[in-house]
Amino acid sequence: MTRLDRANNVADLRLMARGRLPRPIFDYIDGGADDEISLRHNVSAFADYDLVPDVLNDVSEIRTETRIFGQSSRWPLMLSPTGLTRMFHGQAELAVARAAARHGLLYSLSTMGTTRLEDFARAYAGPKVFQIYIFKDRGLTAEFVARCRDAGFHGLALTVDTPVAGNRERDRVSGLSLPPTLTLRSLLSFALHPGWSIPALTGSRFDLANVSHKVDALASGPMSLFDYIGGQFDRSVGWRDVEWLAREWNGPLAIKGVMTPEDARRSIASGATGVMISNHGGRQLDGAPAPIDQIMAVRDAVGDAPDVICDGGIRRGSDVVKALALGATACSIGRPYLYGLAAGGERGVDRLLTLLEDEFVRTLTLAGINDIADVSCRHVRNRRSAHVPGH
Repeated sequence: MTRLDRANNVADLRLMARGRLPRPIFDYIDGGADDEISLRHNVSAFADYDLVPDVLNDVSEIRTETRIFGQSSRWPLMLSPTGLTRMFHGQAELAVARAAARHGLLYSLSTMGTTRLEDFARAYAGPKVFQIYIFKDRGLTAEFVARCRDAGFHGLALTVDTPVAGNRERDRVSGLSLPPTLTLRSLLSFALHPGWSIPALTGSRFDLANVSHKVDALASGPMSLFDYIGGQFDRSVGWRDVEWLAREWNGPLAIKGVMTPEDARRSIASGATGVMISNHGGRQLDGAPAPIDQIMAVRDAVGDAPDVICDGGIRRGSDVVKALALGATACSIGRPYLYGLAAGGERGVDRLLTLLEDEFVRTLTLAGINDIADVSCRHVRNRRSAHVPGH
């Protein structure tokens, strides 16, 4: 824990994760598609926005509470769904959930997670969302909806930006697959990280727990992660399928992977209650815009009521303030909490969430904002266009 206390930011936790994980596993967290342009731009785009503070406001108390997916959240952040979480730490999704609960945050479990949704729901009493796909087998999707309803999930997030898997070249180079088909260099990296490798070999069996009963991904010999996942996606999915899912679920539903105002408007018209502006962390279409740059247009398109969640590129609490000022309801993070998980399990996630919340509250205080309801476009300035957005 002393070592984690020396982590001052997301970048420090990333370095700790890099030191603890074999290179192929770290690259799976850290990498993106093709030339990784979107991966880098997701983060760097936040620097294009200056914060414009108010002064001489009473900031002795800061109100940060909000609602996401209809559920209360201590501040405007949620934890995005990430697949294959047990690869990064043996405590897997349950460690993340315990930290999220302690911080009063919503957590979204992935279809490709390594914990059964029922086990997750029993262990985590906090607000929870299940990330879902519309598979070729619509019966499997309907089964997930029924299981989530029975387990007490509060919302669904439908991922729509994966008609095929992105070209993640780092994984191709390392040979990361199920089971692994590793190079000599990769095997050496595993041997040099016994703190990861021994628990991975002796701990709980790695399993895609929510789909393994229908698709035995590990039985038919080596299959790359992107080939396996890509084989389950349906390229014919359209808006009528969204309407069908909205009727089946009949509850809070966000469409994850929306980037344009037109698609955001169509999402709400098809029965969604919100959108997650996302390019899948730069892991799908390389060259897609940074989510932060799309917030204003999306908010203008859908109006005030729906959730608009900025997913991707968050590395500081101040990034969340910028997103709120542009019109976001909240932000969501994936890689940052995986860095924390890899660096120190549940305590690493807790450290990450503490750092981000402290930064968020400090930024509001220094910006002279005592209630997140008062954050508006006048609090940011786009440096590229040298004006306050919306003015």
